[in-house]
Amino acid sequence: MGLKYIKSKQKKLEKKWRLEEELRLKEEEARIAKMEAEAREREERAYQKRRLLEKQENERLRLKRVEEKKVIAEKKWVNQRDTLVTQVKERIRINNALEEVRVIVQNRDPSLQALDWDDWLLSDPLNQRLAELDLEIAMALFKRDNLLAKRRHGTRGKKAASKPFVLTFAGSSATDYVSTIFNPDDYDGTGTGLNHGFTISYWVKPDQIGGFLKALGRRSETDGRWEFGIKSADLLHVGVGASVKDDNTHNDGVETGHGMTVGNWYHWVVTYGGDDHSSIGGDKHVRMWINGKEIYKDGAASGTGNENGMGTANWRNDDTNTVNAASNLYFGARAAFQDLVTPYTQGWACSLSEIAIYNVEKDEDGTFANEVYNAGFGYNHKNNSNLVGYWRLNEGSGTTVEDLSGNGNHGTLTTDGTEIPTWTKNSSYE
Repeated sequence: MGLKYIKSKQKKLEKKWRLEEELRLKEEEARIAKMEAEAREREERAYQKRRLLEKQENERLRLKRVEEKKVIAEKKWVNQRDTLVTQVKERIRINNALEEVRVIVQNRDPSLQALDWDDWLLSDPLNQRLAELDLEIAMALFKRDNLLAKRRHGTRGKKAASKPFVLTFAGSSATDYVSTIFNPDDYDGTGTGLNHGFTISYWVKPDQIGGFLKALGRRSETDGRWEFGIKSADLLHVGVGASVKDDNTHNDGVETGHGMTVGNWYHWVVTYGGDDHSSIGGDKHVRMWINGKEIYKDGAASGTGNENGMGTANWRNDDTNTVNAASNLYFGARAAFQDLVTPYTQGWACSLSEIAIYNVEKDEDGTFANEVYNAGFGYNHKNNSNLVGYWRLNEGSGTTVEDLSGNGNHGTLTTDGTEIPTWTKNSSYE
């Protein structure tokens, strides 16, 4: 009994152990299967995440390439547009230039004499403009003008003398003059006037000597004088601001005052040291030279003191702030405010040449005056500093006199009567 029972018990235990082992193995297999499933799930999620990131990166790169292509296309379009606009503007400029060339060629007057290239350019502002627009056409017209001039004068190949011109005025009998847009109170459009100081230089040849004759000038109001001429056979008449200088009695030993006679050339230089207002700080001194010889007021002597030379002149900023038809400069006469419909007055029968205006007092001892006078017909002011107005008056044809200072205050040959000023050949101031 005991042994049999023990064997039976043993078998039951073995069976129990076998079942437990089988259960353990099944649970282990289930656990392993679960772990493997979880691992596969994690791997799938990681794979899907990588796929999503790859897709997102691919989409980002695609959008970047699209944007880059768009930027390149826009730049290309902008470049093409700019090129097209530039081409259109250039075509318009060329067409306008061609039209201007055509108008100039039709309207310009051929030169009546054979000239060298420089004199031909200066003989007519249209020639200068044509050279700027089309040098080849300008040179062709230059050659044609000279050829026609030689044939007209019978030179047939011989070089004709190049003689510059001056401008001649008939005076009050014809009321001829040059009107400019040069305003001594505002010569360059900035509001600064010549009351800060000035120098004026010009050549004049009188065809009459008499009372109150002006080579050039204006008087915009009572104290708005800026005028240069003679008062009588002996006396000058120079107006600066509120002052008139006309009491000279000698010209460096010439006891007849200004010493001018009909038919001779005279070189004038007048300087002003500027008003003594605190905003200017000048000495008000007026000085004058004719043919390099200083003019003094009656009883004065040479020197730099205000009691010497032509004395002093007041020219305040508020003395000449009126803008009217008499504000701008006339040549051959003066513009005066007393009649703003026809401001012409005190016309002088004379010839004028080389009018140059500076915005500084260039001379106190006659150095500049003698430099210009001694150079005579060959002096050119154009390259000098502080030049604010320069009219050579040697165009020789046309109705425009060019301001070579760069300020563009050109003049126009004008008349209130029977004729405009005339061009006169002139080769020296002797």
